[in-house]
Amino acid sequence: MSFERLQTEISLLLTEMENQPQDVHELHEVLREKISEMRAFGMPIPANFLALEKKLEASFVTENGNS
Repeated sequence: MSFERLQTEISLLLTEMENQPQDVHELHEVLREKISEMRAFGMPIPANFLALEKKLEASFVTENGNS
């Protein structure tokens, strides 16, 4: 899978996350999978994708009271 295609898929996921907040957990998992794919292929991971992943993880920890 090409880097551009993965970037496009992640961008679409981000748009979905904004439009369907009830599915944030599922979309977060898909984002993590796509980032893992990029790592597996040795592709650079855009800093904004990594920042979003960390932000989502932190919000889930806070939601679950595991601060």
